[in-house]
Amino acid sequence: MNEKVLLIDDHTLFRAGLEDLLTRRGIRVVAAVGSGDEGLAAAAAHQPDIVLLDMRMPLMDGLSVLRQLRKNHPDLRVAMLTTSSNENDLVEALRSGARGYLLKDIEPDELVVALREIVSGKTVVAPELAPVLARVVQGGDGRAQEDKIVNPFSELTPREYEILTLLAEGQSNKVIARNLGISDGTVKLHVKAILRKLNVSSRITAAVMAVEHGIRVEAANAVL
Repeated sequence: MNEKVLLIDDHTLFRAGLEDLLTRRGIRVVAAVGSGDEGLAAAAAHQPDIVLLDMRMPLMDGLSVLRQLRKNHPDLRVAMLTTSSNENDLVEALRSGARGYLLKDIEPDELVVALREIVSGKTVVAPELAPVLARVVQGGDGRAQEDKIVNPFSELTPREYEILTLLAEGQSNKVIARNLGISDGTVKLHVKAILRKLNVSSRITAAVMAVEHGIRVEAANAVL
């Protein structure tokens, strides 16, 4: 893995240990900083390929840093590395453009694998949080009724709307194609159109949006 990694975490010992861990596994850490402001400056200076970002930090919390990073560098991949298994934190991070949500007790080798998957374009959620994510996708949250006032799905065609429901259930392109009697390539084109129209970068974010606006689904994969 030759990609450049930026670490943003206010805990000095954890930050130093993580930098050493990644470096010993041949991963290039371009900077390891302890605050949101330093992180934003380091991202501009070093142009990393991926950021590992703590959720709980003083002054500027992880979600605020995430949103600013995504605004400043739309193509930058950001993964939250946190102790928080809070449902709202998970949902807000994914909605704000995080490409990963990992817990700090992750095994080192599993972290390396997760980083590689995120770099390859996947969105990765800690396996321990799969039940939390599934519950969110099944039932939505208290903001759903308020958000129904605005319908972000109005630009979707009936077929795209149908495919959105199926992909939010965790179905792969191949399974969707078989269920609808169309080709894998056609499904892939529809999914790309759905993500573009919803202005999101991953299937899992589209799934969360769908539920929050009243679309009923059944499950979600931890890695999409």
